Amino acid sequence: MNSGPAAAPRYALSFTTGGLLEREAAVLAPIYLEHRDWEEVRDLAVEANLLQARTYRTGVRRVRETVKRLSALSNHEIEILTEVTASERGHLMWAAACRRYGLIGEFAEEVLRERFLTLAGTVSYDDYDSFYRAKAMWHDELDAVTELSYKKLREVIFKMMGEAGLLTKQRAIEPVLLSARVAECLTERTPSDIRFFPTRLT
Repeated sequence: MNSGPAAAPRYALSFTTGGLLEREAAVLAPIYLEHRDWEEVRDLAVEANLLQARTYRTGVRRVRETVKRLSALSNHEIEILTEVTASERGHLMWAAACRRYGLIGEFAEEVLRERFLTLAGTVSYDDYDSFYRAKAMWHDELDAVTELSYKKLREVIFKMMGEAGLLTKQRAIEPVLLSARVAECLTERTPSDIRFFPTRLT
């Protein structure tokens, strides 16, 4: 059994439902602001099929995952989520995914942003594979992932980066221009969550 420094916490790897889920977030955020209770949001959204899923099970999965991501945001971030542009909402939901899932957050900081700052220009599947192998040295749960699941996790992370406007279809890094209100939210945390983005802001 691997024992990394200070027994590294296990990665949650349940983010393969959907992609960035920014459209779903726009639907559920106002419900939360009305009720201030995530369990109630979940129940209401599933019962009324607010995310317009084709099957009940898909609806449950999408609602559950969207709520998980949204609950990583502060109340203030959820409030502005209801009035921001689609681009700003994408940035907030990328931050939410990075906070909720350590694997995504570390990839964003250690690979995406680092390659941007060193003028590498692109992020490839090979970059992800190298990153994953290095993390697997300290995380047994990554070694236990099947080949199919491994490819799905990778595919979804790249899909999220594309949907958040961080990467082109050719996997070229898109420098991000964060709005003042989103940047303010991200810098309220320590360390600043701007570290998840390809930008020279700090």
